[in-house]
Order: sequence, then structure tokens, then C-alpha cells
Amino acid sequence: MAVAIRLRREGALNRPYFKVVVADKRSPRDGKFIEIVGTYDPKKPGMNSTLKLDRVEYWISKGAQPSDTVRSLIKKNKNPEAVAKKAEATAAKKAAKASKPAVAKEPAPAAEPAAPETPSESTPAAPETPKAEVGSEEKSAS
Repeated sequence: MAVAIRLRREGALNRPYFKVVVADKRSPRDGKFIEIVGTYDPKKPGMNSTLKLDRVEYWISKGAQPSDTVRSLIKKNKNPEAVAKKAEATAAKKAAKASKPAVAKEPAPAAEPAAPETPSESTPAAPETPKAEVGSEEKSAS
């Protein structure tokens, strides 16, 4: 009998809640199962899963294959400190990104007045510029 450790969907419409179950691979997703070994609530922030790691290890030793999502939940439950560090790093990156656009917007208006001066100087040379551009495009296309 091929055994899988997978998620069984519970909960209401648009409010998913999963139970981590050990089941025969041939049984339906929400059908018959052998044992409940944990829960997973994707809507909950932070540590959103609980697992009986001893039972999970037992079933894996007997040949059960965890699904990809269950495999990641096992990894998170085995080492919650690493998950917390990763979450902090992600939050720091988001905070850094939020502050960078504000700094980038300030120099942009200073660059705009320089742009109109350049076309006024190059206005007499405008007919020559397209010829040079066409030639450079032909060279790059070759």
C-alpha cells in the first residue's frame, strides 16, 4: 500500500484550513485517511502549523511520501528559529524597499529640467540624428 502524508482541506469557502493526514495515495483528498498528524492554517500569520513530528518521522521511516507542502511544513516545524530569521530578513527588505522609492523620487525632478535643455541645443542637429541612429541600428542588426 502506497502511503502519502498530505493536506486534507477543511474550513469554509474562502477560509481554508487544512489537516495534515497520513492516507493511502489512492484515496480522495478529503476521503478516508489513516491518521491525523497535524494542522495548517494558511490565513494565520506567523507560526501557522502544528505537527506531531514523532509520528511524521515514524510514517516517513515506514515509506510514506510527504507532499511538497507538507515537506516544507515539516522543515518549518523542525527549525522554527530559522523561519523566524527569514521572516525578519523579509520584513527588513520590504522596509528598505519602501524607503528607497521616496529617495529615488526626489532626484527625478532635478533631472527633468536638464532634459529640456538638451533638446533645445540639439534642435538644429535633429535631421542628422535620425540618420546616425538608423546607421547604428543597421550595424547592431548585422
